[in-house]
Amino acid sequence: MKAMIIERYGKFPMRMTEIPTPKIDEYEVLAEIHAASINPIDFKIRDGKVKMLLNYKMPLILGNDFSGVIVKVGSKVTRFKVGDEIYGRPRKNKIGTFSENIAIHEDDIALKPNNLSFEEAASIPLVGLTSYQTFHDIIRLKKGQKIFIQAGAGGVGTFAIQLAKLMGATVATTTSEAGTKLVESLGADEIINYKVENFEDKLRNYDAVFDTLGGKNLERSFEVLRDGGKIVSVSGLPNARFAKEYGSGFLKQMLFSLASSKLTALEKKHNVQYSFLFMKPSGEQLSTIANFIEAGKIKPVIDRVFLFEDAQKAMEYAETGRAKGKIIVKIK
Repeated sequence: MKAMIIERYGKFPMRMTEIPTPKIDEYEVLAEIHAASINPIDFKIRDGKVKMLLNYKMPLILGNDFSGVIVKVGSKVTRFKVGDEIYGRPRKNKIGTFSENIAIHEDDIALKPNNLSFEEAASIPLVGLTSYQTFHDIIRLKKGQKIFIQAGAGGVGTFAIQLAKLMGATVATTTSEAGTKLVESLGADEIINYKVENFEDKLRNYDAVFDTLGGKNLERSFEVLRDGGKIVSVSGLPNARFAKEYGSGFLKQMLFSLASSKLTALEKKHNVQYSFLFMKPSGEQLSTIANFIEAGKIKPVIDRVFLFEDAQKAMEYAETGRAKGKIIVKIK
């Protein structure tokens, strides 16, 4: 099969090559991939920025979500059959969706929303699960609460705004002037042009913050929360709470604690709870998301579609930060 691979960590381009089609175990399916999406985790993995959490053997196929068709099922697979149209997010040790096929556990996939194309469906798994787990599992967002979502016109932001509104929350977000109409159409209640305004000067007493940017934007986000509020980041630093939850060793817990000492201090200063989200694959949650999509309550937002042979150009475009919504690689 054809696949886009990297052969070492660093800002080196992917290259297309021929590799053997993966074999499946008894609980896996073999999927023919029709489309995949670009996510920030792809270039973070490529650059070696998440090696403390994810350290891969080379050569490596990048790509963290997809849509496609099942062409083979393992002997103990019970929920799917050959010919099913699916979408999914593989677990961390089984990534590799920039390829023609993937072996994936049946627990990590769901039937594709029947009202979406393969390209549209491929835009959903990673951003959908990230938003769902942030709002349902950590923040436990309730109707009437106020949430601030960073970078509303981005891949995660466009989904997160819609899910937060579906859950009955009031949503504030940041974007440039170019993204204002988009986030407004998705339901954002307060829109801050980050190029001319500081969000911490405009927002107060919010129940929650969903941070997708990290760095100084994350640190400034603590200022908008009410006493007892919650902040979840997918771009900040893991902390000791995260290390304990994921069963990491003492050394990793200590390193996480040291690295996130500034965030811990901000937690105490503002009397809020900071959490780092390392999203988990879940076919069950993807089925719930598919129901929302099929009911017309959430829609995909796609910026651009690239052909498979142009996957490297898609990565380069993603790194410019100019995309409004998701960037898709059409594989079949």
